[in-house]
Amino acid sequence: MTLGQKLRQLRQLEGDLRGLGRPMTQAELVRAVKSELGKSISQSYLSLIEKGERKHLTHDTRQLLSRFFKVHPGYLVSDPPGFSTELSPEIASIETSLDRWMSEGAIRFSYDQVLSAALDRIATHADTRKCLVLLGEMLSMPGLVDRLAQTLLPEEKAS
Repeated sequence: MTLGQKLRQLRQLEGDLRGLGRPMTQAELVRAVKSELGKSISQSYLSLIEKGERKHLTHDTRQLLSRFFKVHPGYLVSDPPGFSTELSPEIASIETSLDRWMSEGAIRFSYDQVLSAALDRIATHADTRKCLVLLGEMLSMPGLVDRLAQTLLPEEKAS
């Protein structure tokens, strides 16, 4: 996210917090900073930043806006290209999809309590993907599933 996008987002949030139901305008921001913090910032300077014509804030302006918006000064910089706040967005979306799919399966097969409970345990595990990959590896080993079933599920017939 660019610095300009962050400032627009902060003006939106500030407008919502102040009950405006819309983003705070740049002019309203200038007046509020003057009124509440006793400092000046120009509307044209804000406009240049938001349009991307100025890439960086001065140190004093960064400090002033961080105090006004109550954010860390380090937030008021452009993020590097490709930056993401997610540690691994691809894996996170896979996990979410698998969890949902397994949970839906647990509900769909609720008439089979043992199967439903197993699907639910997989869905609620911290690493659903790893569980399924491990199961796939177990299935590739001849006889392993039958031996495990005899040991772990003596009440069920191994299939």
